[in-house]
Amino acid sequence: MKMALDDIDERLVIRGYGPGELAIGRQTYTSSLLLTPDGVLPDWEPNAVADITARHLLAVLDHRPELLILGTGERQDFPSPRLFVDLMDARVGYEVMDTAAACRTYNILLGEGRRVVAALLL
Repeated sequence: MKMALDDIDERLVIRGYGPGELAIGRQTYTSSLLLTPDGVLPDWEPNAVADITARHLLAVLDHRPELLILGTGERQDFPSPRLFVDLMDARVGYEVMDTAAACRTYNILLGEGRRVVAALLL
């Protein structure tokens, strides 16, 4: 799948996604990552939904998002709601979806100028 948007920072646009691979700007990534309004944080520690801890999600708050999008791989897979307590306390919204949908949603929100962070499992 190819994706493109105009009028936003090209380095932060998700250009394509396939199983085990994600193209952001001119770079290709093959491991889970965080995509923030300030850049890409590669090699995000969790590799599967079962590996995600509250500590992983708490690190997202450093980027002051208004919304976190969690892409859970090829299928939508919901982690325990307890993991999101810190985000809710900080009044940060979150959505859980498969990674392909998370990529599309991230690009749309980025294009709208929203302060969004994507946590993408590959």
